[in-house]
Amino acid sequence: MNNNYDIIVVGGGHAGCEAAAAAANLGSKTLLVTMNMDTIAQMSCNPAMGGVAKGQIVREVDALGGYSGIVSDKSAIQFKMLNRSKGPAMWSPRTQNDRMLFSKEWRLMLERTENLDFWQDMVVELLVENGECVGVKTQIGVEFKSKSVILTNGTFLNGLIHIGEKQFGGGRAGARPSVGITEQLISLGFESGRMKTGTPPRVDGRSIDYTKLEEQPGDENPGTFSYKAEYKLTKQRSCYIGYTNQNVHDVLQTGFEKSPMFAGRIKGLGPRYCPSIEDKIVRFSERERHQLFVEPEGWDTVEIYLNGFSTSLPEDVQQKAMRLIPGFENARMFRPGYAIEYDFFQPTQLNNTLETKVVPNLYFAGQINGTTGYEEAGGQGLMAGINAHLKNTNQDPFVLKRDEAYIGVLIDDLVTKGTSEPYRMFTSRAEYRILLRQDNADIRLTKLSHNLGLADDNRLKSVEEKSKNIHKIINNFAKTSLVPEEVNGYLETQKSSPLKQKVKASSVITRPNITVLGLKENNNKLAESLVEFNEIEIENAEILMKYEGYIRREKEVADKLMRLEDIKIYKDIDYSKLSSLSAEAVDKLIKVKPATIGQASRISGISPSDVSVLMVFHGR
Repeated sequence: MNNNYDIIVVGGGHAGCEAAAAAANLGSKTLLVTMNMDTIAQMSCNPAMGGVAKGQIVREVDALGGYSGIVSDKSAIQFKMLNRSKGPAMWSPRTQNDRMLFSKEWRLMLERTENLDFWQDMVVELLVENGECVGVKTQIGVEFKSKSVILTNGTFLNGLIHIGEKQFGGGRAGARPSVGITEQLISLGFESGRMKTGTPPRVDGRSIDYTKLEEQPGDENPGTFSYKAEYKLTKQRSCYIGYTNQNVHDVLQTGFEKSPMFAGRIKGLGPRYCPSIEDKIVRFSERERHQLFVEPEGWDTVEIYLNGFSTSLPEDVQQKAMRLIPGFENARMFRPGYAIEYDFFQPTQLNNTLETKVVPNLYFAGQINGTTGYEEAGGQGLMAGINAHLKNTNQDPFVLKRDEAYIGVLIDDLVTKGTSEPYRMFTSRAEYRILLRQDNADIRLTKLSHNLGLADDNRLKSVEEKSKNIHKIINNFAKTSLVPEEVNGYLETQKSSPLKQKVKASSVITRPNITVLGLKENNNKLAESLVEFNEIEIENAEILMKYEGYIRREKEVADKLMRLEDIKIYKDIDYSKLSSLSAEAVDKLIKVKPATIGQASRISGISPSDVSVLMVFHGR
């Protein structure tokens, strides 16, 4: 048995899987330690990937050489592009997935990854020598040594499950909690806290009357998460929408006195944007109903995930209330919903590489950092795996900026601002979201991935060809003139002003409701010029032409503000001796230890005058 590795990853969830894959693919001898090999990358909550802003992260992970996009495509049972009615910065891909197949495909991909070993056991202790992390010790007493350790413990650290007045230890339903690590980290000087999340009942789909629900089919022409587009859906399963009502709410309220949340037994703070059904009833008491999403858990299973009905009320109350939902009159539960509390560590204790400031060579990724969601976890795991490898091989760290990726926004928010509630990515968190679209993640990030050694030459060549073709389309539109008699009929159908003279196609395409498809059907020259290009290239070109002005202005703003990111803060700086800094600024800067002036400027409590003081001190 090999007891010496370059990198050890603790935890086989979404963060751990991406961390292990990235480290191993970069050439590090990697060990993934997980409590159960049969639940690698398990979808503990909803059987879906992506969604608003989260879909952008999956695309970014794929562009950087991660596995999440490929596994999502291979296990998808439905694909939808959300927010199509809004601007392209808001478009977000989402898949409904076969939960069992998702976990299976992840395991198979990891087992086919060179340099990656596995060990099924619980890590109970970190090995620390001279203040640095040098390995782990497992529950059965085996010690593994390494140059770096990445903790991706999810909801398992002292996990406590609540159902009504019942509570028991667990990292999720049917799994034991992880104990020992929190206490050791606190003894080493880390600040710990408690968070809470929840999940709804799982229902027997054979007991549901779907005729009383609203069907939600997938897209007619389903896309893929991975830019490789190797696995595309040819058939799909529908989801459904249902609604609660006042009778449902009345029954749920009968269990409030036994609610662990209202009784104060749950101390951790839950996700504000994804409240439990009992929380929604209290917070939105004026609403007579709440929307529910009825989501199948796979191709062949009858199990249903009742999204929107997350609860920790007693199981009998859950069952009674659920049967008052139209379509669920005879519903049978496979298992009740529950809440889970777990330990996390304030992410301001991390560098922007996700290495901890307290213990060198120790990295945190995923829910241990106070985040929620498979996608946020996967993005962090990928970055931790990359940076652990780079540090071990004496290379420069890999840090994505806020104008380069949602993953950059995510990590910068965490390490700079910290979080007091489970952090979820939204498009509104990204100030440069028109630059960070889901359609261009490959163009933004594949070259960076290739430089690291994750993306191969063929993948880079493919992206370069795509980019070249997009600009060919744009140039064709700039050169092609449209005459009134050819396109005025089409313009009128779109309630757009008719042309009075010849106009370049690049000018007309910027109008609202006008599409490349519509123009090419009314101009033979345009139609001929687009024959050699695929759908994705045409759509990308249309976005760039329509939003060229907005994109240019946002890039100019980003470039101006990002100059502050190039000003590194001296490592040995003593903020207490900078008398012009406010007292609050001194406290915050000492705690966060920002790496750049740009990062310092985003810390809550740091004023423009404080930034000016730092600029002067650094000779700027």
